[in-house]
Amino acid sequence: MAISKPIPLADILVPDRLRSVDEDHALAIQASIVEHGLLNPVTVRQTPNGEQGYCLVAGAHRFRAIELLDEEEIDAIVVKASADEAVLIEIEENLFRNDLSVMDRAVFVQTYRDVWEKTRGDINPNGGRPKNSAKLAQFSNSPVDLIAQEAENGFSEACANRLGVSRRAIYRLNKIAQNLPRELRQQISGTPLADNQSQLLKLAKLEPSKRARAHIAIRESNGNFKAAIDLLEPPAKKPDPEMQILSRLIDSWERAKPATRKKFMVHARLMAEPKGGAS
Repeated sequence: MAISKPIPLADILVPDRLRSVDEDHALAIQASIVEHGLLNPVTVRQTPNGEQGYCLVAGAHRFRAIELLDEEEIDAIVVKASADEAVLIEIEENLFRNDLSVMDRAVFVQTYRDVWEKTRGDINPNGGRPKNSAKLAQFSNSPVDLIAQEAENGFSEACANRLGVSRRAIYRLNKIAQNLPRELRQQISGTPLADNQSQLLKLAKLEPSKRARAHIAIRESNGNFKAAIDLLEPPAKKPDPEMQILSRLIDSWERAKPATRKKFMVHARLMAEPKGGAS
């Protein structure tokens, strides 16, 4: 059962996040807190064996905003959750936000899928109950109980329903997250490319060797997508029109009969016209 109480910031460990804290966003929240107070407490879980008694689960930007205000405590909801459930709670809070880029949303969906499989069994590509659906009873009192209930429908349907998109859209997001190397994601993070699904999918469909070099191409092209693709897949040179004509002439010459060749030679003034006219 979750409880709410103020907790000293020093007692809360902030682990690495799936989505890094944006300082400008934290400053905006800081201004809101000054005017209205902290409307939504952060979410933490107890870690009695850790150096600090609690671990932040959700609310990294709110936590940072309170730090910027030099406050010593923050209102928090303490939940009973495993490390895997904590990841799901973080994803739950962030995945359905409107301000995520396509790439960030893809990474969240993929992580959502990974933890889903870890806690509920391999995902059935045809939908339906997960292989170890009996384990769902273990989550009846967990903070991710709603997700557990939706697991009856299968991952893609549950995730698509909560995002308000199609199962096909979830497939595309998975493809982006699975096929874009970490170096490439870091290179395009925060750029317009990170929110362009068609361009991200084109990168995801590149051959593995080209995907491995894509972050270098993006950097060398200063983020210009077309220029980066040209570096990875140089466009074929356009053939010389005159060479094409020459090639056709040679081909025609080789297929022509002797009489036709003579007529051509006469036409090209490479030989005199036979007396009595062309035969």
